[in-house]
Amino acid sequence: MPIETSRPVAAGVVTALVGFTSAFVVVLQGLTAVGATHAQAASGLLAVTILMGLSSVVLSLTTRLPITVAWSTPGAALLASTGAVDGGWPAAVGAFVVTGVLVLATGLVPALGSLITRIPASVAQAMLAGIVMQLCLGPVTGMAANPWAVGPVVLVWVISLRLLPRWASPLTFAAAAVVIAVHLTRSGTPVETSSLVPRLELTAPTFTLGALVGIALPLYLVTMASQNVPGVAVMRGFGYEVPWRRAMLVTGRWSPGWSCGSPCDARRRESPAGHSPSRRAALSCSTARVQSSPSPRSVMTCTACS
Repeated sequence: MPIETSRPVAAGVVTALVGFTSAFVVVLQGLTAVGATHAQAASGLLAVTILMGLSSVVLSLTTRLPITVAWSTPGAALLASTGAVDGGWPAAVGAFVVTGVLVLATGLVPALGSLITRIPASVAQAMLAGIVMQLCLGPVTGMAANPWAVGPVVLVWVISLRLLPRWASPLTFAAAAVVIAVHLTRSGTPVETSSLVPRLELTAPTFTLGALVGIALPLYLVTMASQNVPGVAVMRGFGYEVPWRRAMLVTGRWSPGWSCGSPCDARRRESPAGHSPSRRAALSCSTARVQSSPSPRSVMTCTACS
């Protein structure tokens, strides 16, 4: 494979692996915390993963920029700390729809985007710290509760972070998979092959004031202030000017688009659940570093592989 192609391919593959393996557990935890069953949470993960990939391809093809769309990890952590709201899982799905509409409005109304950028960095960082604090303490509490299962995973992460920092998340994911496989083998727990195949679980969204105040508005603010705005700043630092309006319209459309575009009958709209995709700042940095060959072809190859 020519160097001009191999480097952006490697960047795209690494971005995809790091982006997925480093945070998918948080997404599942967040969805289950707001009332999803295991099947519904898996459906949400499937939906948001597919839509992230499609959004990345669409934006890279139309802008010729290394834009990667990712879920909001702080947003997922926010869901995990929020817990269930009145109305349960359908109300949470309705809140996701409202969040998508707000992101769409940000793209359509420039003044709203300007208002978001005026949020002081210290306030945004404080919001982020409060949300992810419990998440960051997870390995510590996990070590205390189950050291033989959590210890090897943490050890692999520490070593790989020192020696192979780019591959720390994928290697940690592989270590966790090995630990789970060993546990299932030793305990004799049967695993049905059919349960490993992802399926869409359709949910009719409902709209409640509690979900609007407790999920939709905080999720929108966290996603914009801690993910989208810093992501655009990172891209600008590498010399790429992200088309704000187009990016907001593409990422915001997916949330309400699930309820309108999913298979449904005339009696109800149903939505495979998930939370709004965003441009994660860390992944923006990964794909923006296509320093070897900043040609449109390399940029598109990098993003398509991610």
